[in-house]
Amino acid sequence: MCRTFPFVVAALLVSMSLAGCGDDDKHASTTYRQTNLVSNIPGLASTTDANLVNSWGIAHSSTSGWWVSDNGTGFSTVYNGSGQPFPIATPLTVTIPLPSAPGTATSATPTGVVFNNYSGFDVTPGVNTTAARFIFVTEDGTISAWNTGTTATLKVDNPTFAAGTGAVYKGAALATTGTANYLYAANFRAGTIDVFDSTFTPVALPGTPFTVPAPHVAPPAGYSPFNVANIGGKLYVSYALLNTDTLLDDVAGQGHGFVEVFNPDGSYIMSLQSGTWLNSPWGMALAPENFGKFSNMVLVGNFGSGQIAAFDPVTGAFKGVMRDADNVPIVINGLWGIGFGNGGNAGPTTTLFFAAGLNGESDGLFGTITPR
Repeated sequence: MCRTFPFVVAALLVSMSLAGCGDDDKHASTTYRQTNLVSNIPGLASTTDANLVNSWGIAHSSTSGWWVSDNGTGFSTVYNGSGQPFPIATPLTVTIPLPSAPGTATSATPTGVVFNNYSGFDVTPGVNTTAARFIFVTEDGTISAWNTGTTATLKVDNPTFAAGTGAVYKGAALATTGTANYLYAANFRAGTIDVFDSTFTPVALPGTPFTVPAPHVAPPAGYSPFNVANIGGKLYVSYALLNTDTLLDDVAGQGHGFVEVFNPDGSYIMSLQSGTWLNSPWGMALAPENFGKFSNMVLVGNFGSGQIAAFDPVTGAFKGVMRDADNVPIVINGLWGIGFGNGGNAGPTTTLFFAAGLNGESDGLFGTITPR
């Protein structure tokens, strides 16, 4: 939800110095360019869309445009790789449903979104057994599925928000372990990765999944799963510091973040190098071959700082932050989702797309970052 940021109108590239060590490519010649495609703020981007408020998770299929979760309006809006509402002839806007007991809320709060390329996860078993194409999680503690029409279908309803015990889902991923397909949801309030089978039924994985065993160092007490992403069949889980007053928001700050890597069964693989370059990390993606100096690196976007950090996918070592033509770290206010295009309607596979919740999450931005 909302935190106060300085108001941003036009320039989103802010000069900041990166504290700490590990950026051994400070003077490398390869830099990156930010391009704003869509915003609810007139004049900030080439396209204006009033529905794009606190734009959060982004996802696409192999042929679709980008599906963007609009946390501030309760919609998912769809754009092509140029930022045009998509499909061009009849642009699609999908309503994400409220929980069954919404209280005073008038719109849902979608965060993570994933494309379902697995079997199962039917929208309405026995009535419409077509598998969901896109699945949404929300801060309301709900999970919804969509395959046609303009409204998603509520599948998991676990809010109990007033009691302070309901789920707060900040992100999601799909993966397979054994012969089973699972949906993984980052429950920020509970500090857990909630797992659901292909019928949206909660399941318990064997052992103590998603824990960091000794002698490795686990995230300190107070840190909760902020997002989960499937990168190359591995689950990358980002952790942020939970605000214990709200049990909803993160507490940003240099070094306030960790990223752990697990198998889909929850067993530990490795950790990304922690340090001041992590600050409420959320978006995660693997860069392709032709993406400048960070080609083939794991990229981690930081909501707290707006910077994008790069890591070696084998060792987890920190490799630097994305910089502009002036060799200054690129800063995108309220940065959330990041991901590469599909080579078609969602743009080039070598273009990094992003979504952000500007100005304390009261505005939105969808754009691209490309090598110069």
